[in-house]
Amino acid sequence: MYIAISPQKVSGSYSKSVADFVSYLEKENEGRSEGEMEHFFNQYSDEISAETVIETIDKNTSKLKLNEPKYYCITISPSARELKQLQHSSEDLKRYTKSTMKDYVSAFNREISGKPISINDIVYFAKIEHERTYKGTDKVVQENQPFATKILELKTELRKIDQGLRTGNTKEIVLNIKHLESEAPHKQDGKRIVQGMQKAGNQCHIHIIVSRKDASNRVSLSPGSKYKASDVEFNGKQVKRGFNRDAFFTKAEERFDATFGYQRNFAESYASKKLYVKHPDRYFKILLGLPTNERAIAFKILGRSGIKIPQIPTTTAQLAFSALRLLKRGVGIAMKSGLIGI
Repeated sequence: MYIAISPQKVSGSYSKSVADFVSYLEKENEGRSEGEMEHFFNQYSDEISAETVIETIDKNTSKLKLNEPKYYCITISPSARELKQLQHSSEDLKRYTKSTMKDYVSAFNREISGKPISINDIVYFAKIEHERTYKGTDKVVQENQPFATKILELKTELRKIDQGLRTGNTKEIVLNIKHLESEAPHKQDGKRIVQGMQKAGNQCHIHIIVSRKDASNRVSLSPGSKYKASDVEFNGKQVKRGFNRDAFFTKAEERFDATFGYQRNFAESYASKKLYVKHPDRYFKILLGLPTNERAIAFKILGRSGIKIPQIPTTTAQLAFSALRLLKRGVGIAMKSGLIGI
């Protein structure tokens, strides 16, 4: 599972309104009938209009400065393996989101009117999306790019020949284009993967818009706080502050597993990602020490993340140094690019 929390920016600065982001999230509803549309939802309603979302978030910004985010976006993207565990993607994910937002609230080390904040103290709207498209930053698109560049050059040459601007063997050019198309390393349904192409399979994920201010529009709640949990003196009073991201990410993962009976493999756990970052040697020791069937699943998960898995011997003692080095390099790249874990 991949989870990200980020303040929404437009051209490097914080947007004054959530309107553009809401419009972006409405793109899948274009051309669909009312019954086919995915509506915004929150803890209290499953059919909230885009206009209500914009009006509510934009009004809930009291005393926020121009250089402060007005809202945050939480993106939750279950893996293909996790999505297979769901019976009804939209309804299951809505139910999961409502539970997870309670975990989000509990990750704050804050009080409002002397009480720990509750789900009723935050303002949020969520939306389920079913489609994803390949981006220019995706590894498969980048590795296909040299072929795309050559194909474009040949098509430009072919067009100039058709316009009488130059001479050349059009049949040979067409054959070269076909050859390049077939040689491109990454394809989907037999076609070269390009930027903007819709990804195949179940691509369900969740976008959650959370107001920076609480429901009373008085208290600022920032999941971007650099503090996990601390008490400070403010105007002569002790004030709690902080947001524990580790606790939120861990609970979100545990919530998914408990809700859907999901058996999480070591390689896809948030704990393993943290272990890799802090203690890579321990990470690989545990990875290679997994039971045979669990280790096979782990390598399959890593392989689907774009990591080249070397031929791993059956025991750690037999593991070739070069194979381990290759595996470490692959896992490291994937961790940095956010392909694995939360």
